[in-house]
Amino acid sequence: MELALFDFDHTITTCDTYGRFLRRVATPEQRAQAWWRVGPWLLAYRLKLISAERIRRRVTAQVFTGRHAGEIAQLARDYAREHLPAMVRPQMLEQIHWHKAQGHTVAVVSASIDLYLQRWCGELGVQMVCNRLEVVDGRLTGRYADADCGPRKVAHIRRLFELDKYLRIHAYGDSREDKPMLALAHERWYRGKLVS
Repeated sequence: MELALFDFDHTITTCDTYGRFLRRVATPEQRAQAWWRVGPWLLAYRLKLISAERIRRRVTAQVFTGRHAGEIAQLARDYAREHLPAMVRPQMLEQIHWHKAQGHTVAVVSASIDLYLQRWCGELGVQMVCNRLEVVDGRLTGRYADADCGPRKVAHIRRLFELDKYLRIHAYGDSREDKPMLALAHERWYRGKLVS
């Protein structure tokens, strides 16, 4: 039995799908305030002064706090159906299909959110490890239901899979957050290149 683990943003896709989803669902008021509330954080992230985890936490709170969970879930389903397919790298989709054809267990391991990933992963018949938004009384709190999956991918993978039972593990990633996941694998692909 073999296991294939795929990061989503910039690995399966050509871009950051979470940022695009946030811009799509942000209210006009949130978009107007974005530069002042989020802009300095984005600059700090680009300058590598803060982590991806911190910027995700900030923008997630900014966009989702107090929003109706059902409304955001519908927007996420629409996003998965109408926009995600155009962002997917054809060669990575082929790679996923190849692993499935070999009978391998396949999982997407991402810091993106379940609301749009579950539809995409469900249609492909692959498992999913990702962030889930916290809901209280039908409203989003702006926090994750668990700690941010991004820097904790390995812990989530170990909780979901008995790694010792797999004869071979394949991992595909593109970022610093993916490196611990790649370290679990026998065959590691980083930014499209096989690494030792």
